[in-house]
Amino acid sequence: MNEILIGKICPYCGKPIEYVDSSVIYGRSYGMIYLCRDCRAYVGVHKGTDQALGRLANAELREAKKEAHFYFDQIAKTNLINKIWKKHIPNTSNRNKAYLWLSNQLGIPRELCHIGMFDVEDCKRVVELCKPLVEVKLAMSI
Repeated sequence: MNEILIGKICPYCGKPIEYVDSSVIYGRSYGMIYLCRDCRAYVGVHKGTDQALGRLANAELREAKKEAHFYFDQIAKTNLINKIWKKHIPNTSNRNKAYLWLSNQLGIPRELCHIGMFDVEDCKRVVELCKPLVEVKLAMSI
C-alpha cells in the first residue's frame, strides 16, 4: 500500500515522519501519533498498535475530514444507510455497509475507501454525496 496512505511518509514534503506522543501537539497525551514537524501534519494510531489511522493531515485536511465525518457518520451510525441502500448484506454493520456504499459512489475499491485515507478533494466529494441525504432525513423528521 502507498506509504502516504498508511501514514509513513508526509504527503506535503515527502519526508519520513516521527512516531511521537500526542502531547507534542495537544499538550497532554492521547496516545501516539505520526508527525511531520516541518509541515505540522499528523495522524493518530489505532489504540495499542503503531498502525496509522490514515494519512497525515495538515490543518486544511483535518477540517475537511471533520466535515466529511460529520455527514458520513449520520448515515453510517444510523439506520439511514438501510434507507439509502436497501441491499441486504448479511453480517455487516451499518458502518461497513455505508463504506461499501461510499466506495461504489466514489468508484474506488473498498479497501481504499476510508475518510482517514482521503485528501481534501475526496472529503469534499463525501460531503457532496452525504449532505443532501442527511438534509432530506432532517427535513422529513421535522
